[in-house]
Amino acid sequence: MQVTRGQIIARGLANRCPNCGGRTLFKAGTLFELDRACRDCGLKIEKDEGFFLGAMAINYGVTCFGLLAPVVILWYLEVLSGRVAIGLAVGLAVLAPLALYRSSRSWQLMLYYFFLPQHLPANRRELSGLEDENV
Repeated sequence: MQVTRGQIIARGLANRCPNCGGRTLFKAGTLFELDRACRDCGLKIEKDEGFFLGAMAINYGVTCFGLLAPVVILWYLEVLSGRVAIGLAVGLAVLAPLALYRSSRSWQLMLYYFFLPQHLPANRRELSGLEDENV
């Protein structure tokens, strides 16, 4: 069964396995501990050492540009006072990365497999039946 790019996006936004759609990215009963592989299909989630850096970049970008930048703009336009803006910025800078941790890990897998869908086990093609025509 081929997994389409649309399915990869839908599964990534729902924090599901990009290969089978199972809810198995994180260990049961934990908030932050990632499984090494999907319990349903065996897809290796943590591909290589440092693979998590993509999730960190996504989390940082969403926190800075999606949440903190509007606070700075509202302060600059004098909609928010300096104290309120600082309080909001500090609160968001601490809480947003924690709240986005699980989603950023899923989004990173989604982006990886969106651009390289052939790396999903469900999309791999068997090469055993092919013969070289030049021989």
